[in-house]
Amino acid sequence: MYEKNAHMAEAGDRLSCQKRVPEKYKRKKDVLNAVQKVTKTRSARRVKKPSLHGPSHGKVSQERKAAGQISMDEFNWTDTIKECPVYRPSKEEFEDPLVYVQKIAPEASKYGICKIVSPLGSSAPAGVVLMKEQTRFKFTTKLQPLRLAEWNNSDKITFFTRGRNYTIRDFEIMANKATARRYCISGCLPPAYVEKEFWKEMTFAKTGMVEYGINIDGSAFSSTFTDDPLGCSKWNFKILPRLQRSALRLLVNEIPGVTDPMLYIGMLFSMFAWHVEDHYLYSINYHHCGAAKTWYGVPGHEALQFENFIRHRVYNEEILSENGVNGVFNILQERTTMVSPKILLQYGVPVYKAVQMPGEFVITFPRAYHSGFSHGFNCGEAVNFAIGEWFPFGAAASERYALLGKVPIIPYEELLCAEAMLLSKSSAHRPYCTADLIDVRCVMTSFSCLLRSYHRARWCLEKSKTSLRMCSKPQGSFTCILCKRICYVAYLECKCYAGPICLFHDFETFNCLCGSSCSLFVTEDISTMEAVAQMFEAEEGMRCEVEQKMKSLPYLWIQTLFPRIQGKYRPYCEIMSSSIQNVDTGITMSMIRRSSAQGKQMRNKKKKRITGA
Repeated sequence: MYEKNAHMAEAGDRLSCQKRVPEKYKRKKDVLNAVQKVTKTRSARRVKKPSLHGPSHGKVSQERKAAGQISMDEFNWTDTIKECPVYRPSKEEFEDPLVYVQKIAPEASKYGICKIVSPLGSSAPAGVVLMKEQTRFKFTTKLQPLRLAEWNNSDKITFFTRGRNYTIRDFEIMANKATARRYCISGCLPPAYVEKEFWKEMTFAKTGMVEYGINIDGSAFSSTFTDDPLGCSKWNFKILPRLQRSALRLLVNEIPGVTDPMLYIGMLFSMFAWHVEDHYLYSINYHHCGAAKTWYGVPGHEALQFENFIRHRVYNEEILSENGVNGVFNILQERTTMVSPKILLQYGVPVYKAVQMPGEFVITFPRAYHSGFSHGFNCGEAVNFAIGEWFPFGAAASERYALLGKVPIIPYEELLCAEAMLLSKSSAHRPYCTADLIDVRCVMTSFSCLLRSYHRARWCLEKSKTSLRMCSKPQGSFTCILCKRICYVAYLECKCYAGPICLFHDFETFNCLCGSSCSLFVTEDISTMEAVAQMFEAEEGMRCEVEQKMKSLPYLWIQTLFPRIQGKYRPYCEIMSSSIQNVDTGITMSMIRRSSAQGKQMRNKKKKRITGA
């Protein structure tokens, strides 16, 4: 009966439409187009889409209303979101960006994001820099639907790549026209008004689309304008990553793409969805020119609460490839999930806001989820970086990547070991300020926890394997064939597998057909590294801190490996008394080169994953 009535109604609509066709539609083709346009609009208004996330699913309903049913008062909640900290450093404080971030981190990290107003201006416009320093600069965009998804198998959001190449001028013209069509002007829109308009548009759930130039290789910081104060400073993103001390410079020198600056060119309502940075790195974002950008941030210490909210209140279980929050993390890292801050706040997830204007920086801290949108045409730039306080977050990220079988971009173990060994040579002669001391203790505790984890795993293997050979490991890092973990300290080799195996698997239930015959490859300086770890733990309060961390994630699970092994384990007890043998590793150079090439391809592929801002 419903279908019959619907057909009759549509037929009536067509007849009534034909009577109202304007005079200018004289030709048959024009009449047909006019009828179809009016009929389609009427049908779309009449049909109400059902909410798939009803109370029975326990999900938050992404309510979709008709335009006439929406009052702007419904979006007054945007005025209640607390602002993140805003810092206005002097020129002296602004001298070194990493030192300044280190200084403000204890306070600012509690909010997930913060804003820094630069005391230096830029005398080199972004458009001029791109035209002069990047010949024939063009970019493609992603198409982004302006709606909230139900997040089940039949309704997910994907950002599609558009085939057209834009110059920055062509994109600005297109973006300004789109804004002017909506608001009669293309600039000077009040940020509070645009924020309400954005969430109204998302709530309407129309079929509108916007474009966003995401992850564009290049920088709009000048390297040739000698009279540009900001471009000549250390806050130039071409320079900033190279300021990272000692081993962290590997992020620049050895891992291309991870800390290369990238451009983000947006239009009205271009959005960057909720996500964290790869490996929980820091990010710094600069607004070169154009309309404002609104940011939302969730503090890193609330990341698990955020993921649990998304799991239970937003995603349906059918779309999760993995159980629990790890499956949620996987989908969030696709960077297409937009959720209203209003709902997050209602469920107790803290959210803070920043409105970024040209000439301002936004910092995102490790493991802080963030999202946002543009108020019109603008050009921003972002780059990742790390300081000593990042290492505990890097450990958690590496463990999560291994659990998901996700190929890492950063050789975390190698970076940490190199940093710790350099620190051991300088710590006895160098006085530390408070900020430096926090960095140093983060390196020390992370390194000691890593060495304790490997020592326990080696002790367990020695107890469980009747014929385990200890061999000298070749230089460099190796990728575990099972979980993709990048191993630097040690790995196993077994005839049953065509590649290295990390030590952090349950070998009691391991499907190994060759029996207990395995080769354990350990770095040659393992004794020196363990001595350094013990030296770190001898510092006041360090041993207690390390032991506490070993009882929590990401190290807690190590205690559950080899549950049936007899004997009481003592940290750094003597193990593997037999000397290291220099034997054929079974891993040919072609395998190493192939692994290296695959890693490079993956890093280049993930180069785009900097901040999505």
